[in-house]
Parts: sequence; structure tokens; C-alpha cells
Amino acid sequence: MQLTDAEAIEEWTRAQARVVELVEGIPTADAARPVPACPAWSVRDLLAHVVGVSTDVLADREDDDHNPAWTQRHVDTRAGRDVPLLVAEWRANTAPLRAWMAEHGVRPLADVTIHEQDLRGALGVPGAHDTPAMVALRDRFADRVAEAAAEAGLPPLRLEGSSWQHGPADAAVVVRAGDFDLARAVQARRSADQLRSWTARGDVEPYLDCFATLGPLPERDLTDGAT
Repeated sequence: MQLTDAEAIEEWTRAQARVVELVEGIPTADAARPVPACPAWSVRDLLAHVVGVSTDVLADREDDDHNPAWTQRHVDTRAGRDVPLLVAEWRANTAPLRAWMAEHGVRPLADVTIHEQDLRGALGVPGAHDTPAMVALRDRFADRVAEAAAEAGLPPLRLEGSSWQHGPADAAVVVRAGDFDLARAVQARRSADQLRSWTARGDVEPYLDCFATLGPLPERDLTDGAT
């Protein structure tokens, strides 16, 4: 599934509104909760990064590969700001970033879509599993997994969800799970043990590194929305 830029901008706006609703007014203890999908960060830290992306994009300070030093600066430069201040900064960026995306492209959509689920996992609030943005990212990142497998000289892999499939039907290795779990798996948000447990045919072991599309796979099992 592909989104037009106009559709993607609306998806970004809806995701921003959901995240604001998720974090606005949470107790200090919840803001300090660790984020299982981003274990170095708390909820407040991850929100600082998401907000920082929008500010840096508008200031033409976006790093090409979103490396750890760039993302950590979002957290470090906002260390003294609580959730209300972060939300206020983000809201101020809404209209300018919508205009920026209309002119330059919709890269910020992926960041907020992925991290919305990271935040939901930390706070134990499931939701937004099948948004158009999540569906589009599932397809894009499944392609990345397939490309990584091909580059590694591995035969094609098949992913089978309840209503979505990716890869040839006769693939020697088949990973079968719910559509949302597979979407998160190709975003490096499911553990190697989870991928092993979902393998319906063949041996997924040689493919595990292919799922590390956004960094190493988590050491612990993740189920977004359940702490």
C-alpha cells in the first residue's frame, strides 16, 4: 500500500493527535517509565525525540541516517522540559511541518508512526494497529527484510498474516503471525524468540539479522500495549 503525500500528511497529523492524547496529563511516574522498544529512553525521552525530529526538520538539521548521536541530541537538549512543554513545542510545529511535508516529502510520518506504538507499549495503551500509515510501513519494511535476505544470499522468505502476505507461497521459510505483529517485526520491534515461535516452516535463524531494519532486535519479547 502506498499513500499520496496528501494522505500521508493527514496520517501524520492524526498520529500526532493520538500521541498528544496519549501523553497529555500523564503522571510524572508514567512519563518516567522505560520504553521497552527503546530501552535507553523513558516515555518523556522518546517524546522529546519525536518532538525534536519535527523541530530539526523545520530547521534543516535533519541527519541523513538518523544516527544515534542525532536522535540523542533531541533528548539531551530537552532534558529540563516536562511533557506539557514538549507537547507545546510540538503543537507549534504542526502547521509549519504540514507545509514542509507538502513541499519536501513525508519522511516524518515513519518516525511518529513507529514511535506511537513504542509509547503505547510503555504505557500499556493499545491502539492504532491498522492505520493506513502502519499498513504502508509494513509493506515498505517487509520489502527491506526481503532485500536484506537477497543481499545475504538467502532464498526468499514468506510472511503470512491474517489478511496480508509478503513473499512467494513456496518459500522454504514461512513466518506466520497477526498482521500487526508482522508489521512490528519488520520494524525490528519483535524479538528473535518471537520470530522463532512464529516460524511455521523452515528455519528462520539465518534470516534474523534481516529483521534488524532499525537496529538490533529487542532482547525481550514485545507486545505493544501490554507492559
